[in-house]
Amino acid sequence: MGGRMTQDTSHHAWVRRFHLPHAHIESAFGSDWFGTRAETFARFFGTPTFLIAQTFIVGVWIWVNVAGWTQFDVYPFILLNLAFSLQAAYAAPLILLAQTRQADRDKANSVADAQHREELHQINEQRQQQMREQTALLVEMLTKNTALTESVEALLRQNTELTENVKALAERAETASAELREHIAKSGLGAQG
Repeated sequence: MGGRMTQDTSHHAWVRRFHLPHAHIESAFGSDWFGTRAETFARFFGTPTFLIAQTFIVGVWIWVNVAGWTQFDVYPFILLNLAFSLQAAYAAPLILLAQTRQADRDKANSVADAQHREELHQINEQRQQQMREQTALLVEMLTKNTALTESVEALLRQNTELTENVKALAERAETASAELREHIAKSGLGAQG
C-alpha cells in the first residue's frame, strides 16, 4: 500500500514538472494576501450564494424604504444605484482580470500537457524501437541457434558414423587377429609335428 502511494506521488511529481515553469501564474492575482483575497472575491461573484444574498439585501433595502420604516434611500433609490455602480466598478475589473489570468493558466497548462504528451510519445517511440531491435536480435539468435543445432546434428551423425566405422574396424581387426592367431597356432602345430 505504501509503495503504491510513493509510486503515485513520484508519478505526479514527474508529470507536474511540465507545469512548474508556469507556477508563477497559478494564482490569478499573485500569491500574496491581496492576491488570494482578490481572487476569492472575484470567484465569489459568480456563486449562487452571492446572487441569493444580494437579492435578499436589495429586497430588504427596497421593502424597508417603501414601507416607510426608514427613509435613508427613498425612491428612486439613488444610494442603492450608487452601491450597484460601485460594486460594478470593482467587480468588472476583478472578474476580467481573473478570466484573463485563468486563460493564461489554461494556456500554460495546455502547453505543459502538450509537452507531457510529446514526451510520452517519444518514450513510446523509443520503446517500440527497442522492441523492434530486440525482436530482430531474437530472430538473429534463433537463426544462429537453428544453425548451431543443425551443425550439432551433423556432428552427431558424423560421430555416429565414425563410431560405427571404428566398431566395424575393431570387429575386422578382432577377426583378423583371431585368424592370425589361428593361423599361427596351425603353423606352430604343424611345425612341431
